[in-house]
Amino acid sequence: MPVISLFSGSYCNEKQVLREIGVQTGYRMISDEQIVDQASRLSHIPENRIARVFSDKTSVFNRLTRDRERSLAYLRLALAKTLSEDDLLISGFAGQLIARDIHHVLRVCLIADMDSRVAAAAGELKISQPDALKRIHREDEKCAAWMHMIFDVNDPWRASLYDISFPTDKTASEKIAEIIEKSIAASVIKLAGRSRQAVDDFTVAAHVEIALVEKGHTVGIDVREGAVTLTINKHVLRLNRLETELKGIAGQLPGVTSVETRVGPGYYQTDVYRRQDFEAPSKILLVDDEKKYVQTLSRRLMMRELESAVVYDGESALELAREDEPDVMILDLRMPGIDGIEVLRRVKQTHPAIEVIVLTSQGSEADKKICLELGAFAFLSKSVDIDALSKTIKAANEKIRKMQAGRKANQTDG
Repeated sequence: MPVISLFSGSYCNEKQVLREIGVQTGYRMISDEQIVDQASRLSHIPENRIARVFSDKTSVFNRLTRDRERSLAYLRLALAKTLSEDDLLISGFAGQLIARDIHHVLRVCLIADMDSRVAAAAGELKISQPDALKRIHREDEKCAAWMHMIFDVNDPWRASLYDISFPTDKTASEKIAEIIEKSIAASVIKLAGRSRQAVDDFTVAAHVEIALVEKGHTVGIDVREGAVTLTINKHVLRLNRLETELKGIAGQLPGVTSVETRVGPGYYQTDVYRRQDFEAPSKILLVDDEKKYVQTLSRRLMMRELESAVVYDGESALELAREDEPDVMILDLRMPGIDGIEVLRRVKQTHPAIEVIVLTSQGSEADKKICLELGAFAFLSKSVDIDALSKTIKAANEKIRKMQAGRKANQTDG
């Protein structure tokens, strides 16, 4: 039976339309939250981190962690498992990840005139129309970023992306559901052999993507009847060695009949391919108002393969902790505004898993006692040898990895 994938602009009567489609078709509704939940259970990545891929804001640590790529891979696997069932109504962002050659999916768009959307938002949220317009524009930007990432188009409501588009300010919910019900009865979108093969290939591609990304590789993946083509879009010094490694990883997976590699257009650009080492400390945040010092420290750590992000005040550190949750924070004690002790206190209250290393040139024994009691991993002088600091960072990272492994083991046992 066909699957319905529905993508809607905000304040376009989506909830009512979904209810009507459910009533008329009897299809089971699948939301982004359900897909994210399944992806989280498959990957052991927290749901909030997976759901972040729907945002148009990428983590400052993503180039180090590949969280976005890993989350997308597991979302595709969750979708692939979902598509093994029939009679589904998949609404939201995740449904747009379904491969376009899966032909038994009816792709539906809901959109409305901006005046109608503004009026709906202002009435529902009890806000002014200018504020409602700003909110809608912000949400449309999020939709545009998502569709640009997937389809390389700037207009998320472009008609060519969908089988049917409905202006919800001009079409009643009941009528929309009636048209959709008639459409899914058409033989053209039945689950025929070619579409079933496309689902199987989508599943294989998801498993290949996960296997590669978990080994630190990010390449283009195409699967046709089990034959896998991997596209390398960044320059690499030892191409043959990389191709052999990629083939070795993908070739052992179930459903893969063959693996070929090729270089894409991006291969000849200046960007260099880099395999991510997930065992290395990856999300290091340096917090210090002495810009020259902290920038130099960041470069010295990079020479020891410890890359980091940098902020220059306590407020920025707390904001980044909320949004990106670094693994290790290296924190100056004396800063204008929110000082290091207060940052440490708040971080440990809200994100206790972050390991904080206090690095100061002005700390007393009393300061050290307070910081350790608040949960700091270590209290060091800025005169500390860079290799000793690197060793401390790696020790903090090892503590984090052991705790994460313990949580995974408990989830598996549960």
